[in-house]
Amino acid sequence: MTTTLPLSKRGSLTLPPALRRKMGLDKLRNPMLLVEEREGGLFLHPAVALPMRDLPKAQLRAWIARDEAEMKTFQAAAKRKG
Repeated sequence: MTTTLPLSKRGSLTLPPALRRKMGLDKLRNPMLLVEEREGGLFLHPAVALPMRDLPKAQLRAWIARDEAEMKTFQAAAKRKG
């Protein structure tokens, strides 16, 4: 499905009802979307917000480890360029 949406002066988009239903956003009290910049455009997908205390500690440790590894890679690349 391809849809053209107008963008307001403030940068707001309004998703048509059919898209909101298809994504299940119409059933949520406070729907949220993650917007991911990808090559060639933006990718939207449903999101949920959870309190940190409700996330498994193993998941948090995995995310931290991944972020630290990415930072080391970034810093090494910056040193090679600099």
